[in-house]
Amino acid sequence: MELAHLTWTDVDSLSRDTPVIVPIAAMEQHGRHLPFVTDSLLTGEIARRAHESLADEILLAPLMWLGNSHHHLDFPGTVSAQPRVWIDLLGGIVDNFVVHGFRRIVVLNGHGGNDVPGRQALFEVRQRYRERRDLLLLLATYWNLADAAATIPELQQPDMGHACEWETSMMLRLAPELVKNHQDAPEIELGNAFSPAQRAWTMRDRSGPGHIGAPGRATPEKGEQLLQLFAAGLVALLRRVVRWDGNSWEG
Repeated sequence: MELAHLTWTDVDSLSRDTPVIVPIAAMEQHGRHLPFVTDSLLTGEIARRAHESLADEILLAPLMWLGNSHHHLDFPGTVSAQPRVWIDLLGGIVDNFVVHGFRRIVVLNGHGGNDVPGRQALFEVRQRYRERRDLLLLLATYWNLADAAATIPELQQPDMGHACEWETSMMLRLAPELVKNHQDAPEIELGNAFSPAQRAWTMRDRSGPGHIGAPGRATPEKGEQLLQLFAAGLVALLRRVVRWDGNSWEG
């Protein structure tokens, strides 16, 4: 069920144990070869594919395209919310569904910069309803829902980057007309030399052209495999949410 296509009476008739899926993405630069809409397109497609499998069991909210992307602001065109504003915005959306009585809310994230503030937003919502034992509030970043590197041996990158082999492959599958000369993009190493410490950074610290990884190795075939894998991972998670007993930690 897609929220945007329903009336309020349709929603009112739903069980409040119906999982609500809130997809979130970003509108930010993706190097010289991918468009600003990349995160929104990919997250939306993964949500769409999962919805096809679970259409009568979940409520899918419209995608929130505004992300926390301040680390990309050196690149013209990036649109980003201030971190505190973004946390309050996402928390407010989740609050709306709690007020409407829904108890199982899954935020589906498709932008790495949303991960930390997204967790904070859900942490704060949970504290506002701390007396409740019937709330399940989850944030899931889609590329963490499956082990792509282990499952797809053709992939050269071991992990997701930014405008990388993985994202470029999925874009070549979904919207090849929006991909520009990805074969010419240089490989920029993944990783953090100071790991396990977390380094504060901007994209200019890491990459002149604005990407990280190996977009030149992307293919549409890899893209389809990735989309299928991540959508299947999301379906598996949502089925666990549907089966949750309504109050226990393990479910």
